[in-house]
Amino acid sequence: MTRRDALIRVIETLHSEITALKTNDVAGLEKATSAKLTAIEALRGMGGGPAGPELRELADEADRLNDTCRIYVNLMAANVRRRLQLLTGEGGNAYRRGPVAYA
Repeated sequence: MTRRDALIRVIETLHSEITALKTNDVAGLEKATSAKLTAIEALRGMGGGPAGPELRELADEADRLNDTCRIYVNLMAANVRRRLQLLTGEGGNAYRRGPVAYA
């Protein structure tokens, strides 16, 4: 396996993670995340070194997809927080962490 192959595998698994996040597929998310971590470890095992334009482009794509995953997770967390606030009778902002206690 080459660094290019490993980066492509990371990208494929990130696409799988995004799909699982969009569909709330917990088993699919676990599988995709495990495969992603395996691909990242394979890439890490290949060592560093200069990256040509193609590798840089693939790494940038993986970074963009990772940011997309992070956005989905953050939105889901905010949605859960909002639902919990509604269930407990707390109103307010879904992004707020709750009341601040002062000592």
